Amino acid sequence: MLCDRIGVIGAGAWGTALANAAARAGRAVTLRARDPKSAAVIADLRESPHLPGLRLDHRVAVTADFGAAAQADAILLAVPAQALREVAAALAPAVVPATPVIACAKGIERGTGRFMDEVIAECAPHAVPALLSGPSFAADVVRGLPTAVTLAAADAGIAAALAQALGSATFRPYHTTDVRGVAIGGAAKNVLAIAAGIVVGRGLGASASAALVTRGFAELMRFGGACGARPETLVGLSGLGDLILTCASIQSRNFALGVALGEGRTLEQAQSKLAEGVFTAPALAAMARTYGVDMPIAAAVDAVLDGRLSVDAAIESLLTRPFRAE
Repeated sequence: MLCDRIGVIGAGAWGTALANAAARAGRAVTLRARDPKSAAVIADLRESPHLPGLRLDHRVAVTADFGAAAQADAILLAVPAQALREVAAALAPAVVPATPVIACAKGIERGTGRFMDEVIAECAPHAVPALLSGPSFAADVVRGLPTAVTLAAADAGIAAALAQALGSATFRPYHTTDVRGVAIGGAAKNVLAIAAGIVVGRGLGASASAALVTRGFAELMRFGGACGARPETLVGLSGLGDLILTCASIQSRNFALGVALGEGRTLEQAQSKLAEGVFTAPALAAMARTYGVDMPIAAAVDAVLDGRLSVDAAIESLLTRPFRAE
């Protein structure tokens, strides 16, 4: 399978970063912005407004035309999880059958409980759904700093070909066929990152942070196991790796949101930028109940975001749980 032409849908920070990564890998890249005005500005300035001062590779073509970006051997959907269905449906008529369409958002769709690959399969049934996930910040990737991610597709040959097409010395995709495991790791870590941020914002100390991340990872493992994910995926880049990054850096929007909540701000005050975990938390908590999986940290985050518990009450609910074997 040849992947010489890469289309990237979404010219925000992550889409711009992925366009740069694909260009560095030697691919012909077309980046699709939301409207002609935005496309013209990005093409003229050679940077995204979301990443000021960081250059868009000169080899990346910028357009507002879905059709132009869809004429590719593989398409990256770099749009928020809750917008993915709308974008995938709009893109679907222009997609050549059997083209891999790769979701680059991490989340669970509100209302349906669908993972991103499932949304693509429903909206563009003639495409090949895939996922790109793992510990990565757009600012690092656009600069060409070393980053390793996971690329998942049900077909091992397609997954390997996509990893080869996007990979370079500084952007290293590891491939897998465990699509469900990659989806779960990316979605759950955003919710757990909010909890980790609350711990920091409340000033509970480094020991509490370590405990939160460790017990949160145990929840991720339990949920992944119930959904059929492979353990090696969950302890890999798209699971543990992404959890470590997201729970340790203020660059993470979910972690930053949690810090603000822990400091006493309301959700409206705290949410200056999109944090996928806000939308994923209720879906994750509901799915955990459906599967009978104990996820007290995820449930506490959902309750805080929904206003059913205060931050202090949520912390108390976790600290007063019965002692148990690890």
